[in-house]
Amino acid sequence: MLLTVSGRSGARKTTIARATARRFDAVARAAARVIVITGSMGAGKTTVMAEASDLLIARGMVHAAVDLDALAVGHLPGASLDEMAYANLGAVWQNFAAAGVSALLVAGAIETRVGLDRLRDTVGAEALVVCRLRAPVAVMENRVRAREPGLLQPQLVARVSVLDGILDAAALEAFSLVNDGTRPITDVAREMLVRAGWLGS
Repeated sequence: MLLTVSGRSGARKTTIARATARRFDAVARAAARVIVITGSMGAGKTTVMAEASDLLIARGMVHAAVDLDALAVGHLPGASLDEMAYANLGAVWQNFAAAGVSALLVAGAIETRVGLDRLRDTVGAEALVVCRLRAPVAVMENRVRAREPGLLQPQLVARVSVLDGILDAAALEAFSLVNDGTRPITDVAREMLVRAGWLGS
């Protein structure tokens, strides 16, 4: 990327350019570790991410947690919400990285290798692990039904099995965890962090 800083003599162009370069360099190096928590709708991605974040906070580990879906909600004229989500993730990550964060949890249903590479590039990840959450389709459908009582409920419930099949075909995960409600969410989140190498067993 090329960034040109222009202005009158004495406007501190060099100072600004150097500070900006340091900021971008820090951001490029910052995301040493990333866990992507994927799964179909109703798999519990956001819930597991939040619990994993709480476990890391309890250990004093500096990190950030981002729900990718929450970064692009709306209807845009002539624009892709996926593109907006990655653009917003890049902006959010710059702020976290500038604050000294080097570990990132991301919750989002990443459907393709291209999407995963885009995420990796957006945060400059040096090490990225994908954890897929699984549950029976009926369980996930019931969760979506309960949390989405509005206008789009039928379409969202129908999307559960479709997305599950897409994720099966993509096979992006390093490992999978069952999150069907039969064990505490803390145990699921802890196992994810252990298997990703973020916590000792």
